[in-house]
Amino acid sequence: MEAGVRVLVVGAGLSGAVIARSLSESGHRATVVEARPHIAGNCHTERCPETGVLVHRYGPHIFHTDDAEVWDYVNGFTRFRPYRHQVRTTARGRVYAMPLNLHTINQFFGATLRPEEARAHVAARAEAGEGEAASFEEQALRMVGRELYDAFLRGYTEKQWGVSPAKLPASILKRLPLRFSYDDNYFFHSFQGIPEEGYTAMVERILDAAGIEVHLETAFAPEMAERHDHVVWSGPLDEWFGHRLGRLGYRTLDFEAFRAEGDWQGCAVMNYPDPEVPFTRITEHKHFAPWEEHAGTVCYREYSRACGPGDIPYYPIRLVAEKALLARYVEMAEAEENVTFVGRLGTYRYIDMDVTIREALDTARAMRDAARAGDRLPRFSAAPL
Repeated sequence: MEAGVRVLVVGAGLSGAVIARSLSESGHRATVVEARPHIAGNCHTERCPETGVLVHRYGPHIFHTDDAEVWDYVNGFTRFRPYRHQVRTTARGRVYAMPLNLHTINQFFGATLRPEEARAHVAARAEAGEGEAASFEEQALRMVGRELYDAFLRGYTEKQWGVSPAKLPASILKRLPLRFSYDDNYFFHSFQGIPEEGYTAMVERILDAAGIEVHLETAFAPEMAERHDHVVWSGPLDEWFGHRLGRLGYRTLDFEAFRAEGDWQGCAVMNYPDPEVPFTRITEHKHFAPWEEHAGTVCYREYSRACGPGDIPYYPIRLVAEKALLARYVEMAEAEENVTFVGRLGTYRYIDMDVTIREALDTARAMRDAARAGDRLPRFSAAPL
């Protein structure tokens, strides 16, 4: 990729911003178009005009990683403040610590078990099985047994995904740790924090470079690609093809915001796994910036539902039918010229922010290396299948 190549980057989220910055530093010109009126995608943060609280507009984003290069990269654009993510859950009229840990187990069973005793206690309630678990439910029952599964996992999972956990892949459970200690830090990664000024300020600095133009409230149109040498597409994979084969399935979120005085729930995130509660959790955003002080507070109730046309896609469903459709779109994408599909939407995968940035950095390097060698530029930032 010789200097001066014109690249159209569709989407001003983390993938688009990092790739645009990396290419611009190599002398290329990047035009970034974003359909929304702001940059930073779903990690966009903004100040509530009434309370001054820094709000995570599309749900909370906590940066956590073991990737030292990525950690150094983001800290080059903003100051990250230490943040320890602790989640609580209100189940059957009582409040417990999450993820499932020794405190939760003792509280739930009314016991005072030591770690090895708790391990044996849970193991005695776990259901036996042979081979790999076929579903989320089967894996959960093997892992924690019926009582803990019904109280903490079944209802929340049904609301989040809109289907029975018996129909979900067991791999989803890997994001939910089980601990036989009193450590209730949600993440175990070496580096954890939240930008002091919010994610939008960080992305703004990433995009602030010679050779980058940003156009907000500008939806992609096919003729834009004709004016550029290459397109980096961070939108939904199926959208690039006009949903020709059908729509890939996503879950989306609705947020019901409310404000109050003081401290409303005492923590950043309170889950609600009981099936009769319509929302999955309540987030209180002042707790994501504990270094600030505010008299008022802003909370969001989160409701999960199927994503329709015009909705913001959050979580790829990736069940059997979606994976079959994905395979057909991947085949079509491999035959495309002058386009690279990146990020959560472009690869139809649920990935954390650090992985998004890592893949964006690697993709920009691969694009430069392939162009110098006269090879075909990569079609995907990571394999979707």
